[in-house]
Amino acid sequence: MKILGIETSCDETSAAVVQNGVEILSNVVSSQVELHRPYGGVVPELASRNHLQLIDTVVAEALDRARTRFDEVDGVAATYGPGLASSLLIGLNAAKGMAVALSKPLIGVNHIEAHLYSPLLAHHAFDALPMVSLIVSGGHTILAHATAIGRHCILGQTVDDAAGEAFDKVAKLLHLGYPGGPEIDKLAKAGNPAAIAFPRSMLDDPSHNFSFSGLKTSVLYYLRKHSQPNVADVCASFQEAVVDVVVGKTIRAAVDTDANTVSASGGVSINSRFRDKLSAECGRRGLRLLLAPASLCTDNAAMIAALGFFKLQQGQCSDFALEVAPSVGLGVVP
Repeated sequence: MKILGIETSCDETSAAVVQNGVEILSNVVSSQVELHRPYGGVVPELASRNHLQLIDTVVAEALDRARTRFDEVDGVAATYGPGLASSLLIGLNAAKGMAVALSKPLIGVNHIEAHLYSPLLAHHAFDALPMVSLIVSGGHTILAHATAIGRHCILGQTVDDAAGEAFDKVAKLLHLGYPGGPEIDKLAKAGNPAAIAFPRSMLDDPSHNFSFSGLKTSVLYYLRKHSQPNVADVCASFQEAVVDVVVGKTIRAAVDTDANTVSASGGVSINSRFRDKLSAECGRRGLRLLLAPASLCTDNAAMIAALGFFKLQQGQCSDFALEVAPSVGLGVVP
């Protein structure tokens, strides 16, 4: 069974064809980074206009790469939220039109939930459940416990800024390029992670929640006091503070839930220091670690199509009256 996936939640226009929920036949992603770089962030109007211009071309390329005719698609899955409302509308409405034209089911997919299960897709490891999963990106920092595809609960999440948001804001304070996360990761390699004692907010808190606003403010105050800081040291010390918290909380959640498997996904999970430290901690404790590759960590339609397949198998088709939900959360499915 082939599912066509469409993802336009923010500033990537993506389409993919996935077979039987595990075999990625194509995954086309058209990035808008260069379009938004002069503004230091995503401009919603520009993003939606670009989606509208590219969606047909991107879908056609995904079908071509998958060597799949349009009429060979068995269902159309699309992100309905969370994300930018104007961007979500382009992808969801395109998916509705294609599903109608094909007389095939429409499957609305929650973007965060797709991230949750993307490491399983990457490793063909659907036997790895139950697992503790960290979803860490520009808009979300969530710890979830999943017992089966479509069955999960939230253990904790950020009470203020997401980790990726903190990376971007600190990068702006340091006058680095956009997006900020990769720039900090690159510069941190030349810095001393112990040079500056930035706070590890909520690390010792018994809950599984996160907080990064105080860390961001701490960097701001440090820069106000030091007019000519060692930027590499600032990057390395800030990055280490974030990594200590997210890795520490993730490992604790695995211990608390007796999980044998840990997974991580989302754009921030590409960070090299995060991957190294989480790998080391999981190895030390005998935990199986599933990390999604970079191509499945950022916004992509393959994870949408894969989860769409499993939802279709469970009879979870969407009504064509489905509307975008820009602020929808992960939710709890017992």
